[in-house]
Amino acid sequence: METNTYKILDGKAISDQIKKEIAEEVAAMVAAGKKRPHLAAVLVGHDGGSETYVASKVKACEQVGFKSSLLRFESDVTEKELLDCVEKLNNDEDVDGFIVQLPLPKHIDEQKVIEAVDPAKDVDGFHPINVGRMSIGLPCFVSATPQGIVELLKRYEIPTQGKHCVVLGRSNIVGKPISLLLLQKGYPGDCTVTVCHSRTPNIKEICLQADIIIAALGSPEFVKADMVKKGAVIVDVGTTRVPDASRKSGFRLTGDVKFDEVAPLCSYITPVPGGVGPMTIVSLMLNTLQAGKK
Repeated sequence: METNTYKILDGKAISDQIKKEIAEEVAAMVAAGKKRPHLAAVLVGHDGGSETYVASKVKACEQVGFKSSLLRFESDVTEKELLDCVEKLNNDEDVDGFIVQLPLPKHIDEQKVIEAVDPAKDVDGFHPINVGRMSIGLPCFVSATPQGIVELLKRYEIPTQGKHCVVLGRSNIVGKPISLLLLQKGYPGDCTVTVCHSRTPNIKEICLQADIIIAALGSPEFVKADMVKKGAVIVDVGTTRVPDASRKSGFRLTGDVKFDEVAPLCSYITPVPGGVGPMTIVSLMLNTLQAGKK
C-alpha cells in the first residue's frame, strides 16, 4: 500500500494563536475603560474528566485575561439548589457567560438545567434557543466543540465546498451541530453531509466515500484504514480514557480513529490529544469574548 505524507491539524498551535488574539483584544477593551469579560463555571461532584476540563477552562481564562469564577457543589446537591445557582448567575451583572459542566448526577434533570440558563449567557451553546438559531444560520453561541472544528478547518484552509463530509455520531453536543454547520452556505460549509450512528448498517461503505470524516462516537479506534479513502481529512473528536499501565496516570486518551494505520492515508488528521480538545476550550473563550462585548 503506498502512503502519502499527511499533515497534522494542530489544535494546540492554533488555539495558542487564537488565545494571543483574544488576549490582545481584551487588553484593548480594558485600556478603553471597558469591563473585563467574566466567565463562571459550575462544577458538581468530583468526576475526573470534568475536573480536568474545568481546570483547563479556568487556566485558559487566565491566559487571555478574563476574570473567572468556579462554583463547586457536592454530588448530592439538589436540583433546586442548582437551579437557584443558575438563576443567580443569570442575574449577576458582572458575569458575561457561564457554563454548567456536564454530565450532572443522575438525580438532576440535565435538560431542565440547560434550559434555565439565560441564552445570552449560554456560552456553551446548549440552550434550545441557541441551537435553534444556529440551525437556521442566525447569530448565536455555537457549542464549543463544533465551533472549534470549524475554526480548525478554516485556519488550515481545508476546502469544504461540495465535499462529502461524513459525521460519525449524532449527539446534541457534537454530531448534530457540526453536521448543521457544515451544511450551511459559505465557508467552512457547503458540504454534502451524511450523519451515521449506531443504527447505520453500512458505515464502512459510507466512510469510504467521505472527503472529510468527523468521528464523534466515543468508541476508541473505531475508524480503521479500510474505512478511509486516500487523501481524506480526518477530525477525531473522541477522547476515551483507556487503561494503560505504562502511564503515570494509569490511562491514556484514545480517539475514535486508529491513528497509526489511518494517518498515512490522509491529507490532514487531528491528533488525540492536541487536536480538537484545545480548540474546544478556545472556542469557549471566543464565545465568552462575544458575550463580554454584548
